[in-house]
Parts: sequence; C-alpha cells; structure tokens
Amino acid sequence: MNLKNVNFYQKKAKDFNFLTRLYQIYTIFVLLKPFIEFPFYNIKIEKSFKLEKGKNYILAPNHISYLDVFFVNMAYGRKLAYIAKQELFKTETWAQRYVAKNIYRLGAFALNREKVGLTTIKTVKEVFKAKYDLCIFPQGGIRKNKTIENINGGFIYFAKTNKVDILPMGLTGFEEYNWKPFRKKNVSIKIGTPISYELSEEEILKQWCEQVANLSGYENKQNS
Repeated sequence: MNLKNVNFYQKKAKDFNFLTRLYQIYTIFVLLKPFIEFPFYNIKIEKSFKLEKGKNYILAPNHISYLDVFFVNMAYGRKLAYIAKQELFKTETWAQRYVAKNIYRLGAFALNREKVGLTTIKTVKEVFKAKYDLCIFPQGGIRKNKTIENINGGFIYFAKTNKVDILPMGLTGFEEYNWKPFRKKNVSIKIGTPISYELSEEEILKQWCEQVANLSGYENKQNS
C-alpha cells in the first residue's frame, strides 16, 4: 500500500468489503486471541440486546486503552468500521506508517476532532451503504479515570443524519495493561440497549452516559 496516495479521511462503500472483514477476523483469531487474550486476560462478554438483522447501528463504547478497537470487534461479532483521530494516521516514521496502514486495513478512517469535514460525513454514509456498522468512541480519547464526562456529541450527529440507532458499550479492566503471562486479568465488555436517533440530542446524551456508567461501573459526571 502506497500511503502517499491514500486519503485517510475518505472511503467508499467498496472499500468496506470482504477483505476488510477478513482482516478483522484474522486480527482477532490469529493475533489477538492466542497472543494477547489467552495469556493475559479473561474476557467476559455480556449482551443485553439481540441485534436486529439488516439493521445498522452506531456502536458507542467508552475508551480506556489502545486494545479497545480489537476487543470491541471481537465482542460485537459484526462488520465494523471505525472513526479514528487523525493523529493515528501520521506517516513520518516507520512506526507511524505501520499503525496507519493496519488501522486503515481494519476499516478505520480519519477524523479531525476540531472540525469535522464533509469528506468524513460522506464516508460515514458509505459505511452504512456497505452494510457495515460504525464504531465511535464518544469520549474522543483514552480516559482511565473511571468517570463519564466531557462527552463529544459527534456520534449523535452521525446517528441523526443517517437515521441509525446508537448502541452503548461499557468496557472495564483495560485501564492498566497486563503483561504478566498466565496471571490473567479479568476484563468486562458489556453491550447495552439501543438508543433511538429520534430522541432529542440532550436525551440521547443523557441515556448514553447513564447506560455506559451502569455497564462499566464508572461514575457519571456528565451533568454534574
């Protein structure tokens, strides 16, 4: 892949294809489970809602580690595209190029968090056109303080403009990485119940914060 010619902000429906899902499955079952989950973590997955076939969702977890993307995909079990901060797509060094290339292959595309461009908005529409669901981390970055606060409302905008319900997810246990083999750390991934895009922005944000706080056991400070 020649990264110099790649527009990380823009993807078409054809870019979210069989190869994208195949790379996700390869990452989960060939790399993640045997080399990270099996030696280091006990993963407990709980789902309180059965996903409707043929219906798209915006998956909206809290964000506590760089491993979240992979474990979210494993727990969700459906085709996912990701919105990722544009800083992850830098290509100045070898390490940056490696990260950019692989998260792009996983189905991620870039977002300028200060100003959402028209290209990103169009790419979100292409995600749903390809019959993929979309993962957004409303916290905007990794937060390890076990609180729900300062939430970015961009995920609500994408839900309303695409008429897609929001599915909250609570992650706990990844706040500190465990690199002691076979001294497994317990982690939890819980999927909540959908929040209708037809609700007001204030009500959607309120329900998301409440659900994620309940799913994760974190303190909800969003409205305090």
